[in-house]
Amino acid sequence: MGEILALVEARLLTALGEPDARAAVTFLGTDRIEVLRFVDGDVVRYATLGMSAHPMTDPTATLADPVKGPRAELLLSVRAGRADTDKVLRPLAVLAASPQVEGVVVAPGASLEVGEPLWPGAPFSSVLVAEPGGLVEDLDPRRPGTDPVRFLPLLPMTANEAAWKRVRGAQALQERWLSHGTDLRDPLRTSVPLDV
Repeated sequence: MGEILALVEARLLTALGEPDARAAVTFLGTDRIEVLRFVDGDVVRYATLGMSAHPMTDPTATLADPVKGPRAELLLSVRAGRADTDKVLRPLAVLAASPQVEGVVVAPGASLEVGEPLWPGAPFSSVLVAEPGGLVEDLDPRRPGTDPVRFLPLLPMTANEAAWKRVRGAQALQERWLSHGTDLRDPLRTSVPLDV
């Protein structure tokens, strides 16, 4: 477990540089989740560290495999200085702990809900899990039977966008964002127009 996390941290540092801050959160009955903060010009990136320590298991499985199964960490990028986004540390840790706590498998196209604003004044309480591979490449831990660790970007969604996504699907929402030139890193953005 520690070996995989050391490799994950090394991959994050190679891709994003040195973190300028880190925080750790532990929930009852779970392993510690860290959130690292990286500043890249006018963009702040938050990355979880600890979610990939164990493979995610299908909640319907009768027995959890301690080695085989998908592994992931979460990434969130926002524009700096527009909101108090550092308060996202706890919600991110909650999302990263959800596979251990709730037995969910976090994968691209999924919606994750935290039940409160991601940071003070945020119009978002949920995120869309995007496809990995853009910012941080997958990590092959080179251990037999162990799946690669995927670094999954999170795209904040307004309540209206989350509801629209449930009906139309993740692809349709992403196409809507793209067609309207939505700045998904804007921590104060409003909902994309969702009329047909």
